[in-house]
Amino acid sequence: MVSVPRLVIAAPASNTGKTTVATGLMAAFAGRGLTVSPHKVGPDYIDPGYHALATGRPGRNLDAYMCGPELIAPLFAHGAAGAGLAVVEGVMGLYDGASGQGELASTAQVSKLLRAPVVLVVDASSQSRSVAALVHGFASWDPEVWIGGVILNKVASDRHEALLREALDETGLPVLGALRRAPQVVTPSRHLGLVPVAERQADAVGAVRAMAERVAAGCDLDALLALARTAPTLPGAAWAPEPRAVGGARPVVAVAGGAAFTFAYAEHAELLTAAGADVVVFDPLRDEKLPAGTAGLVIGGGFPEVYAPELSANEPLRRAVTELARSGAPVAAECAGLLYLARELDGRPMCGVLDASARMSQRLTLGYRQAVAVSDSVLAVAGTRLRGHEFHRTVLEPGAGAAPAWGLHQPERRVEGFVQQGVHASYLHTHWAAEPGVARRFVERCRT
Repeated sequence: MVSVPRLVIAAPASNTGKTTVATGLMAAFAGRGLTVSPHKVGPDYIDPGYHALATGRPGRNLDAYMCGPELIAPLFAHGAAGAGLAVVEGVMGLYDGASGQGELASTAQVSKLLRAPVVLVVDASSQSRSVAALVHGFASWDPEVWIGGVILNKVASDRHEALLREALDETGLPVLGALRRAPQVVTPSRHLGLVPVAERQADAVGAVRAMAERVAAGCDLDALLALARTAPTLPGAAWAPEPRAVGGARPVVAVAGGAAFTFAYAEHAELLTAAGADVVVFDPLRDEKLPAGTAGLVIGGGFPEVYAPELSANEPLRRAVTELARSGAPVAAECAGLLYLARELDGRPMCGVLDASARMSQRLTLGYRQAVAVSDSVLAVAGTRLRGHEFHRTVLEPGAGAAPAWGLHQPERRVEGFVQQGVHASYLHTHWAAEPGVARRFVERCRT
């Protein structure tokens, strides 16, 4: 049984201020001395970085498509252990989920799985009484979704706020906050969304502080906390990576980090550690060597296209990665890692492990994918089925090797990625909590 006060921060649509409100609430409550557990609905890697900065705890994702609805409450309970409050930031609009899959992976579904009250953040600009119709529609669409109150964002003036509050009185839902327009706390964006915390640490600290001050001034924190405490106890046990008792030395698994490789799910390192590995993070922008004793390498997602000159200039590390891969050691690369292993990226030399060339594109490739392992690899045996997510504005030519990594079945059928020696490289982001055997298999290969 899990009893953690909790709120889900949702909105009618994207770009209404969910991240500002959710991050501001996390930081404001943490500033009051509460231990706050941060969560994000969906596959997004960037918002959790701001959440972690606000709370001092790892930002964790709750993705019902990649992990399955049955894992949402256990993963939440794992992340929220020891917390006095959990704040869950939604994705897109409240009822938006995986395309063509009904409510699957929507904020609404996750709120129901967590039995958590929803606070609806409404962009109130350019409307007054109509806000009541909007909120009423969202509150009545699915009676199983528990909308506990509203936070008004982008309010123009005291008069505007009074009109909005008067209209919302008719809905019976309390107004838990009203925030004026404040462009000074807007965080910068680029081709894949917000700029990650790791790339603007000092500025990000200031932005999170400003969000906290704005939310604390405009929201009724006591009422929000009281609402969070009405969430009932969740039945069932928390998720936990199954520890493997294996004698002998623990292999070192090097994990790429730093500003160029910021996309990682916290559970991956926990699964590797539980499987018997010592996880050591290194920065390909700065470190000229792999960690001592590296037996396996994990290179996740990020923005290598932004840092291509610096990554290319670090020739000693590129050589070390190439030598490790050619030795047959296990190497798992997702998206940014795939590009780093390529021959070149936008004309700049990369590691050359894969005979493929990458370049930036105007086309955004985005969406959930159903995948089946085509080839036996360090991550999975052929035939293993997983769900994943693609999110990039780059093109790799060729897109698959002689032994592809995955066969994708949504939205179109194609093969993708590379399996060669100990290398598994692909554009597909996966969540290993859905298939813990991935981490165990990888660490076992590191041992041998």
